Amino acid sequence: MAQEKETYEGPITVIKTGKGFFTYDPEKDDLFIPGENLGGAFHGDIVKVVTAGAEADPRTKQLKPIGKVVDIVSRNRETFVGTLYENKEEHLTMLAPDWKKMYVPFVVKGESLPIGQKVLIRMQGWAANQPYPWGTLEEIIGPAGEHETEMRALALGSGFRSDFPPGVENEASALETTGTDLIAKDAKEGIAAGRRKDFRNVTTFTIDPFDAKDFDDALSVRTLENGNTEVGVHIADVSFFVRPGTNIDAEARKRATSVYLVDRTIPMLPHVLSTNLCSLNPNEDRLAVSAVFELDANAEIVSKWFGETVIHSDRRFTYEDAQDVIDTQSGDYLTELNILKTLSNKIRDRRTASGAIAFDTPEVKVKLDENGKPIAIELKERRDTNLLIEDFMLLANENVAEMLSEATRKAGIQSSVVYRIHDVPDADRIENLSQFLKVMGYHLETHAGHVKGADINALLEEVKGKPEEYLIKTATLRSMAKAVYTTKNVGHFGLAFEFYAHFTSPIRRYPDLLIHRLVKHYQSGDTFSKAEVAELGDLALHSSEREQAATEAERDSIKLKIVEYMADKVGQEFDAVISGVSDRGLYVELNQTRAEGMIRIRDLGDDYFIYDEKRYRIVGERTKKSYALGDPIRVKLMDARVPERELDFALMLKD
Repeated sequence: MAQEKETYEGPITVIKTGKGFFTYDPEKDDLFIPGENLGGAFHGDIVKVVTAGAEADPRTKQLKPIGKVVDIVSRNRETFVGTLYENKEEHLTMLAPDWKKMYVPFVVKGESLPIGQKVLIRMQGWAANQPYPWGTLEEIIGPAGEHETEMRALALGSGFRSDFPPGVENEASALETTGTDLIAKDAKEGIAAGRRKDFRNVTTFTIDPFDAKDFDDALSVRTLENGNTEVGVHIADVSFFVRPGTNIDAEARKRATSVYLVDRTIPMLPHVLSTNLCSLNPNEDRLAVSAVFELDANAEIVSKWFGETVIHSDRRFTYEDAQDVIDTQSGDYLTELNILKTLSNKIRDRRTASGAIAFDTPEVKVKLDENGKPIAIELKERRDTNLLIEDFMLLANENVAEMLSEATRKAGIQSSVVYRIHDVPDADRIENLSQFLKVMGYHLETHAGHVKGADINALLEEVKGKPEEYLIKTATLRSMAKAVYTTKNVGHFGLAFEFYAHFTSPIRRYPDLLIHRLVKHYQSGDTFSKAEVAELGDLALHSSEREQAATEAERDSIKLKIVEYMADKVGQEFDAVISGVSDRGLYVELNQTRAEGMIRIRDLGDDYFIYDEKRYRIVGERTKKSYALGDPIRVKLMDARVPERELDFALMLKD
């Protein structure tokens, strides 16, 4: 246990019930911070915490360390989205926050406040002697429950806006007028000076989703005189237009990512760049930053080159179009697509043999009508062409990261690459997973909490098609670390790469734009100042945080539409699988739609159920009836609470 009154600083985790947790030592249990010790802190705030004794855990009876917040160093967020309502007992207008991590409503001060409307407020403070924080109205979003209101609320609640500041709009308007001429001028001058390579006469195409609005990447392919294949991975040269010191760059840094809600994209860059000047549209000259590989018949790299190029895409394929050419063996660029597919298969096989983990989880797509009403839920199919593009993007990302790592090492500049890392799994989690698998009759080779990707792949292959496949896949996935951006390279465990960076999507990710600037610096001598290098660490941290916020907004938008889709199906029965187990009950996922909901423990029957955390199950004390992660069950939908984005189910017992 930590020493009394020792002070720590860092982010706090707060759950909806108003309890906090603070990691002060990776080797020890988190400090538990009861509601009365939060000091007004919200989830994600940077706080100073002191240790404040210990108390017995009611479940384990063991002592757990207690903490107390003594200072809020910085707020995770200053604005909050929610619905205004009238607290008649206290004669207050209040905001019920949409953010599920919030444990307290806000008092909202001002004139003519629109009760029942979704709004954005700015927090102004929380006096120590007051029960609620308070804020002022900043923006009226619209009537709660309407499609447009809810989508905007999701974005604003996560800190993303569709509109751009006036300074960005002014610069974008200027580029709309001059951009095409700037491309032509730099293409001509760059080729003449040897700064850009000309790929306009090499067969080049893009392969993207059918509803893609911007095209970050294109592939070129040609057979060389020696029989080898040259594959160019050409990425939009966003850094040509988005330069440090501009308003567009400042806004892109702030956003750090594009956001893909169920019905719209909130872009990182203005549309004139994201869908026009930077997008690798077909039949137009475009500037690119490229990774070009000479590959032999075994897809081994014979030589590679990185730098600025000019390309001209000959065709825009959708994944379906390209797959149809491969499947029917007829159509545009059949020879080139066959070559790429053969090479990509060998690249993927080699990556898998090196220990890259093959988690294959289908994505959900919600189809909407013209009014935003959900009309169907589909599972996205991963085709060979999806894998083909993924393989070459990974090849580029890995080799660019390796090149930059070597270049910065030679230059003696530490921490000057923004890597995309995926740390090795936590040793305790792996040991717990190993013990759980033993109970299930499986063996995972571990050494003091360390595991090889190849052994995880062998396990996933062993359980494929078996009733417990879902359970073991889920348990294994939950034992993995999260991928983040950082300037400290530890490799990418999931991909089995020693070096990895995001290079292939600069239209929608700011770290990729930073990598492009670095590639230009080391390949062409463009400037990349010491000041820019010094702030890379902070930009990596900010990008990770914004990525997480965007991911949560995207998931919430899908979840909202799934709950809306299920709202008229209350009373119907469905086949499902238990997707989670806690001391509160069972989380279930429907087989057909992947809709998720909960069966509360009190609704499981006339028994007292005990939560067995290590075996991912709950067990009836009297009946010994067990419900475990991965069990197939039949459920009835009891309620669809659209505002909360939650579904309630009941267990249908077999006769």
